[in-house]
Amino acid sequence: MRGKDRAALRAEAHHLRATVHVGHHGITATLLQSLDEALEARELVKVQVERNAPLSVRETASTLADECQAEVIQVIGRKTTLYRHNPALHRKPEAPPAWRE
Repeated sequence: MRGKDRAALRAEAHHLRATVHVGHHGITATLLQSLDEALEARELVKVQVERNAPLSVRETASTLADECQAEVIQVIGRKTTLYRHNPALHRKPEAPPAWRE
């Protein structure tokens, strides 16, 4: 992914709320499934890593990206943003991206 693309996604992610939360249980199969579903539906997902999570935010972001075949767009504080393109997501040319809906 080019730097311009990543910058545009960072700008879009600024307005998103965290839809997936990593708690004290860490990365579980259920968490991976919910993240995978969120990426499939929206492509751009913000993840909140709680203070009592077993891994650091960067380690969590890297692990989640590897497990879900996504890209880490940014890590700020305790939040990370992941992106995975979904070619099966049908939208009209003039429609906004899936994460804005």
